[in-house]
Amino acid sequence: MKEKKESSCYRIMILYVLLLGLLGILMGVNLCVGSTMISPGKCLVLLFGESGDFVERTILFQIRLPRILAALFLGGALSLAGYLLQTFFSNPIAGPFVLGISSGAKCMVAVLMVISCRVGWVLNSLEMILASLAGSLLATGVVLLASKKVKNMAILIVCGVMIGYIGSAITELLVTFAEDSNIVNLHNWSMGSFSGITWSNVSYVIPVVMMGLLSSMWISKEMEAYLYGEDYAKSIGIGIGTFRLILILLSSILSATVTAFAGPVSFVGIAVPHVIRRMFRSAKPKILIPACFLGGGVFCLWSDLLARSLFAPMEISISTITAIFGAPVVLSMLFHRKEKSE
Repeated sequence: MKEKKESSCYRIMILYVLLLGLLGILMGVNLCVGSTMISPGKCLVLLFGESGDFVERTILFQIRLPRILAALFLGGALSLAGYLLQTFFSNPIAGPFVLGISSGAKCMVAVLMVISCRVGWVLNSLEMILASLAGSLLATGVVLLASKKVKNMAILIVCGVMIGYIGSAITELLVTFAEDSNIVNLHNWSMGSFSGITWSNVSYVIPVVMMGLLSSMWISKEMEAYLYGEDYAKSIGIGIGTFRLILILLSSILSATVTAFAGPVSFVGIAVPHVIRRMFRSAKPKILIPACFLGGGVFCLWSDLLARSLFAPMEISISTITAIFGAPVVLSMLFHRKEKSE
């Protein structure tokens, strides 16, 4: 028994090292690759030296570095938000995109962006996050109301998809009637993209996401008890109502932060937690929470690299790439669940 436990710990450590290694490699490749190629040696000189070509330094420090950090932290946030929602609903199909939470956040931010353009009001990062949070909480509230009426998770997922369609339809209407000068930016954002991320955005993203990550780790013991069932959690003194509220707030804040700066990014919140569970062969939140965060960062860095380099200098939306890789994972999960039920 002791040998089995040591073997499991050793395997988990190896998987963490693998995720961190992939993260480091992808960050390095993202720095070098793009419409303007920069060699690894020159990247090191630009990063740690004061000399270098002015244009390349600008590309590296003002475009690629903030974008890489955004993909890392926002990807991790989206994956973690999906894991929290799956814990809340006790279903691996739950996620911010599927339940319409991302679309609700997108709709509210789009409304604020159009209004601000009309009145000449320049939005800051905090206002974007708050608008996105309001939209995500509104969509989450509707899903929670539906969950009280509908006990079947499949029907609840359909309700979430319908909420997502409504939010996306309203956003498209806003894009259609937006001023010509703002249509391109609003449309690109509504499709999901890490382009245009600035250091100012990153300075908001990192503290908010780290707060969500640390808070999730703080309640990991309660989450583990909750996974055994509400009755067991109550028997050891956990306030179920408060705990569920914290889960919803954390998942809403994380998904809202992603939507505020990158728009809706599909399938990350469902596919990554599922892959991480299969990799680590564990249900313990204290193991899965940081692993999901790292996995989300790896997945979004990889997807963003493809989105901006496959057809460079033209860039495609990141949701296109995440759907290509994430949708098959979700389908395989559904087929696997069906086979187990039969």
